[in-house]
Amino acid sequence: MPVRQGARGASVPAPVFAFVVVLVALLAAACGSRLPESDFEARGGARDARTDGTGTGGASAAPLKVGIITSATSPVGGDAFAGPRDGAKAYFDRLNARGGIHGRRVSVATCDDGGSGAGNSECVRRLLGKEKVLALVAGASLDYAGARQVAEAGVPDIGGQPIGPAYDTYPHLYGIYGSLAPRRGGELGWDGRLYGGTEVYRYFKREHGARKAAVVSYNQSASAAYARLVTRGLKAEGYEVVPQQVDFALPNFRAVAAELRAQGVDLVFDAMDTHGNARLCEALDAAGVRLTAKVTNVQNWSSSVADDYADAPRCRNALWATSSSRNYADADHPAVRDFRRAMERTGPGREGLSQWQLEGWAAAMWFSDAAASCREPTRACVERFMQRDTPYTARGLLLPVRYERRAEPPRERRTCLSVARWRDGRGWVTQGPGMERTCFTVPQLGYRP
Repeated sequence: MPVRQGARGASVPAPVFAFVVVLVALLAAACGSRLPESDFEARGGARDARTDGTGTGGASAAPLKVGIITSATSPVGGDAFAGPRDGAKAYFDRLNARGGIHGRRVSVATCDDGGSGAGNSECVRRLLGKEKVLALVAGASLDYAGARQVAEAGVPDIGGQPIGPAYDTYPHLYGIYGSLAPRRGGELGWDGRLYGGTEVYRYFKREHGARKAAVVSYNQSASAAYARLVTRGLKAEGYEVVPQQVDFALPNFRAVAAELRAQGVDLVFDAMDTHGNARLCEALDAAGVRLTAKVTNVQNWSSSVADDYADAPRCRNALWATSSSRNYADADHPAVRDFRRAMERTGPGREGLSQWQLEGWAAAMWFSDAAASCREPTRACVERFMQRDTPYTARGLLLPVRYERRAEPPRERRTCLSVARWRDGRGWVTQGPGMERTCFTVPQLGYRP
């Protein structure tokens, strides 16, 4: 995505956003034992919750209020962060149409933080103080400056997108991908470091025989830092790495494409925004570069690929994406089918679907299952559900999500991946045997965000 002006008149380089989102997408995947669906069905899960005779239901009962904070008018463009919010609202609309939670509707209060830390803190103050929300759900903010305030208030924040380090720092915050960090609130991760695995690189090496990878970045600090991290992971998996850096203001993608062709590169990873990716793809097509994969991230896993990469058909059909959630295009899966049907009834869904919308839907389901487990939904009761030892899967939409609070960082982990490839005429096509079986035991590399 290009640099854009936000509602507050500020502008930031889009690669800063791209760096953080890609980093999380590649390093936050989790794997473990699958939570059986019967765990929820036996409880009378939120998807079919009605008055249950406990005295908490009934048409006159006050609604359960949740808050969603989104950088809807952020400097990198409104559509960049809207997906989780839209997916969550679609889930709550459907839930309310089916009777809500124990007969109580879910009322959604949204707040646009404008992509600024000050705006985010103001949204937190309004939703916690004036709106008195039970929980925050499906947040997606460029700068989650109010995270400490949420944690100190003991408000559960469920299923947010970890665009920064807050979900690996504070208690009461539960990002959509889980965390193993201690999360005591005083320090990020383990002595200021987080750990991520090399499963993405292992996948392309084992499944597709890739051996030589290029890492393309801007001459901008965040972009370059992420490129170094990717390079380190690739080398740990035995790849020959071809680093390429371009000027942010005047990138020469033709020169990069010529070098990648001369080097016989199999894979391309990048630390750039969508606009830069599209221009790089155009240069690769013009130079006749044929790749095993051009690997993008979950934020770009959407139906807009055909438009974003309209002038690069060969590279477009080499786009791959990885995440920890089931492909939104897998309509044969019942939970995905429910998501798609609900989204098709809303404005955002009619305009196109995305993986972030599906993850926002899963976040809303997570809160609803937590609230439905309570005789009387309170923050403490919702949090008890969130802190269970059993990982959560959102009816199979997510790889098992864990919060273990390990005292020591892991040296290696068995981690699974959801993998999809873009195909013209078919959209995003799931690859391999499925996300529950595309798994690798890989080393965990430390880094400082």
